[in-house]
Amino acid sequence: MSPDSLLDLWRSALTVAAAVSAPFLITGLVVGLTVAVIQTATQLQESILTFVPKLAAALIVIALAGHWMLDKLGRFTTAAFTAQTESQTDLAAEVAATTPSP
Repeated sequence: MSPDSLLDLWRSALTVAAAVSAPFLITGLVVGLTVAVIQTATQLQESILTFVPKLAAALIVIALAGHWMLDKLGRFTTAAFTAQTESQTDLAAEVAATTPSP
């Protein structure tokens, strides 16, 4: 595997990881900020009040976007293994082309 293809694979992996984690992060940020504003307004400082809404929001994100996330991760995994196989095939062809014939 060439360094360029390895860097492309890493870049793709980071892009997919960011895309798959974004719904959780954005939802957690919005719910956490909302709960913090409510806690500040009511002066309730219970830790369970921040945990339960974030957990519920994460479960809703899984229910709504779970299929998309698994599909995206599965397609990336398939593409990564296919690229690995194709690069080894290209390497074998390159070695065969540079080997002098008898």
